[in-house]
Amino acid sequence: MKTKKLVQLSLLTAIALSIFIVELQIPNPLPLPGIKLGLANIVTLYVIYRYRAKEALLVLMARIILGSVFSGNLMAIMYSLAGGICCFVVMSVLYDKIEEKYIFIVSILGACAHNIGQIIIAIFITKTLAIMMYLPWLLLSAMITGLFIGLCTQYLLKSRAILIQK
Repeated sequence: MKTKKLVQLSLLTAIALSIFIVELQIPNPLPLPGIKLGLANIVTLYVIYRYRAKEALLVLMARIILGSVFSGNLMAIMYSLAGGICCFVVMSVLYDKIEEKYIFIVSILGACAHNIGQIIIAIFITKTLAIMMYLPWLLLSAMITGLFIGLCTQYLLKSRAILIQK
């Protein structure tokens, strides 16, 4: 990997990590635990569209691991990895199949996959399928937040607010 690209990806990782840490400080206004915007995913989706899936995976994994360390919540790493990897797989498969103007669809499906991955881990940890009753609420929130994240990323890609030359 060239130095310029490494620096750019490092900066994007730092941005995603900063967003993640700030978002942790925002209290959840909903009575349902675990629902959040996932603003750091703007960076992941941006990297998928501006670079390649391989680079996006590096940024995502660095953010998840460092985010767990910096937040002091190492137990959350299992949920973050499961959700992040499921989300990444869906988004990286769809990004070249769905036009950039419909990036919000990629984001919504990625957010849904993220929640499904987290539910699977929760079932594995709790050893009960009853947790599946929470899935419809998570998927509803994923559709809303995924739309928001997708529209934000689409705006960012169009505006060229982050000028990165390959």
